[in-house]
Amino acid sequence: MIPRPRYLDDLYTFRDTDLVKVLTGIRRCGKSTLLHLHANSLRAQGVADSQIIHLDFNISKTARLKDAVSLESYLSERMTSEKKYYVFLDEIQEVCDWEKVVNSLHAQKKADIYITGSNAHLLSSELATYLTGRHVVLPVYPLSFEEYFDFAGVRLVADKETIRTHPTLLRASFEDYMMMGGFPLIYSAEFTQSQAYRSIGDIYNSILLKDIVQRNNFRNVDLLERVGHFALDNIGNTMSGKSIADYMKSQQRGSSPETIYNYLDALCEAFLLMRVKRFDLKGKEFLKTQEKYFAGDHSLVNANLGFSQERLPGILENIVYLELLRRGWTVNIGKLDGMEIDFIAQKQDERIYLQVTYEMSEEKTRQREYRPLLAIKDSYPKYILSLDPLPRESKDGIIRTFLPEFFLSDEW
Repeated sequence: MIPRPRYLDDLYTFRDTDLVKVLTGIRRCGKSTLLHLHANSLRAQGVADSQIIHLDFNISKTARLKDAVSLESYLSERMTSEKKYYVFLDEIQEVCDWEKVVNSLHAQKKADIYITGSNAHLLSSELATYLTGRHVVLPVYPLSFEEYFDFAGVRLVADKETIRTHPTLLRASFEDYMMMGGFPLIYSAEFTQSQAYRSIGDIYNSILLKDIVQRNNFRNVDLLERVGHFALDNIGNTMSGKSIADYMKSQQRGSSPETIYNYLDALCEAFLLMRVKRFDLKGKEFLKTQEKYFAGDHSLVNANLGFSQERLPGILENIVYLELLRRGWTVNIGKLDGMEIDFIAQKQDERIYLQVTYEMSEEKTRQREYRPLLAIKDSYPKYILSLDPLPRESKDGIIRTFLPEFFLSDEW
């Protein structure tokens, strides 16, 4: 198990507080491993094994505990000492009425509670009902490019520090990350690309069937799969329920926009997709149509649809979007007088604007990327990120920089 300091620091910060710690994210992104690492840290600091209760509701051993009465009875039998307990409930959404157990456990003040879940709606709605103001949500994402260096091992073309200082090697490593993605399991063995994609495809199908179809009782699985593939095929493009419904109709798979939106919502709740709103900089309002969807990990695109040069710009945007979320930014797409700004990222009173492109060798590409940023009249930082391994340059207040170097920096 390789530590992920950013998340472990958060767990340490909130340890022994009155808040229930809620780790959310797509399945297989590393939530369970983080719980194990945190438990090991507790043991290293003198907490006895008897004080640590770790239940993983994905495995058969816990099948008898998947209702509130059985789980609460089990915990009561275990928690007989006056010492403080540390309770880890992994994939808690598998337990019927789990929120009642967590609420009761929290009220007893005997335990420091950590739960993980892979369904955003289920967790947010129940937590809002039972634990308002008494929980903290800690989103967990697949590996960042920086974390990739720690996990990739034999895949690296040279040692980490050599790669960081050599633009050609850095781009090669980033392209490997761009192809393989951020699911930690991909780096647990020397997978070939085809083996990795098969494993990622299995993750996708498992989530689709277990977390979406069964939980929502969807009957038209074929249409759900088509909607998911359409969204992945259009990563980085604006779309709407109507535009998808129109496409499905052209494929003799007619459905209403309302049904399409229900499927998109379910895909987002399971973290397979992530919805990004458009913000009109001129009108200072969010737009109700033509949102963008990104994948919970960019490898889901290649694993499901195969590699395509045409999808690379969208995959790059996907990688940047997730990195912004990891660093605590709230992210939207920008619109200004018919032009699009790839990302407007906000954090308290900070804001940055970003354009993302594969390469800027052609003049028309340079004009396309610079034009919307030049039209923004405020003084917040503006960046163009590309895979051109060229020295950083600043022009008219806009910084063009090598995307992998930007990912490894602490300036944003």
